[in-house]
Amino acid sequence: MTNRLLACALLALSGSLFASCAPAQFTTITILDTPTAFVRLETGSVDPKRGYTHPVSMPPEQMAAVLSGITVEEPWAKLPIYDDTNQPHRHPAFTEKEILFFAPLLAVALGKTTPEEVVTFYQSRYLSGTSREVTSGGLFVQGDELHIILANYRSATHYGADIGVADTTDDRLTPMRSLAPQRGRLDFEPKSAKREPHVSPFGKLFQWDRRELVILFENLPRRSIQSDEARKPVGR
Repeated sequence: MTNRLLACALLALSGSLFASCAPAQFTTITILDTPTAFVRLETGSVDPKRGYTHPVSMPPEQMAAVLSGITVEEPWAKLPIYDDTNQPHRHPAFTEKEILFFAPLLAVALGKTTPEEVVTFYQSRYLSGTSREVTSGGLFVQGDELHIILANYRSATHYGADIGVADTTDDRLTPMRSLAPQRGRLDFEPKSAKREPHVSPFGKLFQWDRRELVILFENLPRRSIQSDEARKPVGR
């Protein structure tokens, strides 16, 4: 315990953050909150010194285009117990139903943000018994770049725990923190709208793996969505 506290103190003095030393997250506005999903505004989720270009006016159709473009490349070597062997090697990160649900909510949330806030999202579904999987993350805008952090993509809440043991932490409190090692790679289509994140070598050494995509969203063609379906529960 003493060594851990010392490590956190040294990282704080150097101006860097590690996952265990990350600042507390505070919810400022709740856009939607259900037992299985939410969209919120939070402070403290990402380095506040970065400065955000908020609020942002983004139509739901443009947000739908962003969500539709996010893809996951699964590992070629899959583990039958850990990985979903039914998924193709490359597939969309969000289903059509999830896009219809989240796009209007995320667009509204970005329009309410201040330069100190980020948008966070969360959804979970039960697999069996007390076992659940979680998809969560956040987003913010800097200039012409939309940063999307997919901290959890169908992450098991029982990763590393004994079978039959109930959850000991509330994963809803930390949507920007990974619950388990994230397999696979995030990508975006079209590739012309993707920009590599700007992270210094020192920052790469100490930052947690938050799986960040940087999207040039302003020139993306809008994608039509069904407004009457937008606020129906995801059903995950």
